[in-house]
Amino acid sequence: MPCCVVGTAGTTSSMAFDPLRRIGEICRAEHTWLHVDAAMAGSAAVCAELRSHHDGLELADSYAFNPHKWLLTNFDCDCLYVADRASLIDALSITPEYLRNDASESGAVIDYRDWQVPLGRRFRALKLWFVLRSYGGEGLRAHVREHVRLSRLLAQRVSSDPRLELCAPPALNLTCFRHVGGDDVSEQLVAALNATGRVFLSHTVLAGRYVIRCCIGGTWTTQRHLEMLWALIDELAPGP
Repeated sequence: MPCCVVGTAGTTSSMAFDPLRRIGEICRAEHTWLHVDAAMAGSAAVCAELRSHHDGLELADSYAFNPHKWLLTNFDCDCLYVADRASLIDALSITPEYLRNDASESGAVIDYRDWQVPLGRRFRALKLWFVLRSYGGEGLRAHVREHVRLSRLLAQRVSSDPRLELCAPPALNLTCFRHVGGDDVSEQLVAALNATGRVFLSHTVLAGRYVIRCCIGGTWTTQRHLEMLWALIDELAPGP
């Protein structure tokens, strides 16, 4: 019997989004826990105009995203939200005698050891706190919006180049494209680009085809870097 459903807000390969509201409605009707994984795309929710991808999130029982992927925070840092923490704690809480203390027993403190499988945990929240304090809401929004703009600019250039084609609808900061010459040519193009040591692109497979991924998310990435990437693509991509 299913006990948990995991919906994805922004897949790794192509930044695809599950229909969270419809999934959530089904989970509510079936009394099934819904967890939403928004590892990369969750950071975009700092911008009001980019929250449509999270439609239906209020129906989720838990939600997670990784600030270290796109929110200026060093690896590793994950944010976990739960609608009802009691269910999580009841499932994970184990209190041997050597961990008992008056503060915990009285509820004066929150024992985050009961929110995860390991007993110990590092103070990951501190570095995120410094990012939030340093950049503020406006700074974080400016960071995300600029990367979305650059990604859209790259997608426009790919669409206008007869040697290349988009392989998925442009979404947030990810552009998926390939060479029209096929898988081998696309793979060779990635290898040639990365061999320059000036850029690094990854790949995936969509619908059985080799696809190039350009994800813009680095703290210091600017349009200058995008122009450099495009110059390299223009130089190294063979004709159609």
